Amino acid sequence: MAITDLPLFAMLRTRMQWHQERQRLLAENVANADTPSFRPHDLAPLQFDRSFPQVASLSLARTEPGHIASSEGASGQFAMSRSGGYEVRPSGNAVNLEDEMIKVAANQMDYQAATTLYTKSLGLLKTALGRS
Repeated sequence: MAITDLPLFAMLRTRMQWHQERQRLLAENVANADTPSFRPHDLAPLQFDRSFPQVASLSLARTEPGHIASSEGASGQFAMSRSGGYEVRPSGNAVNLEDEMIKVAANQMDYQAATTLYTKSLGLLKTALGRS
């Protein structure tokens, strides 16, 4: 069994990918803080289903050249949040920099926690195998 097949590592890897994608969206929100009619985006919280231990993204397969390709890019793996509690300025922009910076800081701390758990788990496996 490969280390990548262990559910703990698969979930931590998925969690880190989610935080990377969320960081990209939050950075986009901050960059467009002065863009007229811009609405901020965020990802829905990541949920792991206990009945489905293999955490993997499903994508459409093109079995014939005439099939339409999927429009989902790397960001299509995670669900977008549809909460719309914005304060809209007269220009139509709804980005609140303070809120976005709080989200960025929280996202960074959560990402660091996931990477620490991943590193510590690898260390435990190495110790169990008798390697330092």
